[in-house]
Amino acid sequence: MATTESQDAWGDFWALNSKGGPASDSGGCLPQRWAAIEQAQQAAWHGFASELPEGAQLLDLATGDGRVLRWMLAKRSDLQLIGIDLAPQLPMPPAGTETRGGIPMEELPFEDGRFHAVTSQFGFEYGDVTKVADEIARVLAPGGKVGLMVHRGDGPILEHNRTRRNELLWALKEKAVARKVKSALKGGAAGIDRAAKIAGKVAEQGAQKYGQQSPAWEIPEAIRRSCLMGRQAGVGSITETIGIIEGHAKNELGRIKSLAGACKTADARGVITAAFAAHDLPLRETLPIREPTGRELADFITFG
Repeated sequence: MATTESQDAWGDFWALNSKGGPASDSGGCLPQRWAAIEQAQQAAWHGFASELPEGAQLLDLATGDGRVLRWMLAKRSDLQLIGIDLAPQLPMPPAGTETRGGIPMEELPFEDGRFHAVTSQFGFEYGDVTKVADEIARVLAPGGKVGLMVHRGDGPILEHNRTRRNELLWALKEKAVARKVKSALKGGAAGIDRAAKIAGKVAEQGAQKYGQQSPAWEIPEAIRRSCLMGRQAGVGSITETIGIIEGHAKNELGRIKSLAGACKTADARGVITAAFAAHDLPLRETLPIREPTGRELADFITFG
């Protein structure tokens, strides 16, 4: 089962996304510049949906913003779609679907044999795969199908996020920008300008070293702006805002850590296959999902 650290990290992620209203077409934990890969993901799910019986009930695990549900519904408007996620607060579900937060994959609140299909995209491998496979088999109707899109440890998602991890740690640990700025703010109103200059210098260094799209620039720049914009509100308000910025950055580090663990779990494919085989759900197909360059991003594996 997911650790408390990863629960908090992903809960923070979906809580932030929920403030934006209905689920969007953003890349989730994928780099924005790779948005085109969603076409390959959608194609895999559309193919899976086309094989389901009329009016089939489908459960999506670790559903997040419900994008798999949305893609399924676009292909098959007759499907009855429910998604669950461990995060307590989720974005609004796609119209025509239902999502429920605060539910672990290892303890599904559904009766035996209810669903014709169970799916998950970048979620199954974050749980205890043996226990989750047990629960999937329990709620799956006879003849039901399982579709899982899982991470790859050698793929660009983990690579990208490890780069972000290094940039986050540079700002938070090596440069200790939040700590230094909060120390400067102890000087009261006179310390605000000094604090802004400290953050500005780190932001400039971060931009030069990693670029302006990196956390190494974003974090100190956000802190600098908080100092300048918070003059009227006072030091207390600025310090509180910096704590929020620092908290979100630390939660991203937690998500990256859990992503690395999930990739390791997904790469142990024999364990996953055996967990489903124990319930007479044999591996049907493994389909590589590729980004536009042709590099393999994930695997789409089906059972049943």
